[in-house]
Amino acid sequence: MGHTVREWMSSPVIFMDPDASVSHAMTVMRRRNIHSLVVDLDEGGYGILTTTDIRDKIVAVDRDPKTTTVKDIMSTPAVTTRPDSSLKECSLKMQSLNVHHMPVADESGMLIGMISAIDIFAAVEEIGWEADD
Repeated sequence: MGHTVREWMSSPVIFMDPDASVSHAMTVMRRRNIHSLVVDLDEGGYGILTTTDIRDKIVAVDRDPKTTTVKDIMSTPAVTTRPDSSLKECSLKMQSLNVHHMPVADESGMLIGMISAIDIFAAVEEIGWEADD
């Protein structure tokens, strides 16, 4: 499959403050119909908060999202991919890291988008799959 991450990523990246409550983050995610937020860390780098983090670290353990901060449950560090990566390369990287969302960073390291397993699924469903020869 010769299609790139740039063609299927969502943009812009939605950021969340690490000190925000998980409840606030959940509201942002629901209203924007997204499943992940990037957390800009004070010490540099990024974290990521996903619906999986909320399921596993809030719901499953009966934790209060109003009193829990994003930094308490986010996954870190967030590993990025490049916009010119193929969907296959990105898919394999996501699989090896056991993640479903990856921020997309340009050559300067600036985040320009987000790619998810659902985006890759949509690409395969829409354009089909051609095995590399």
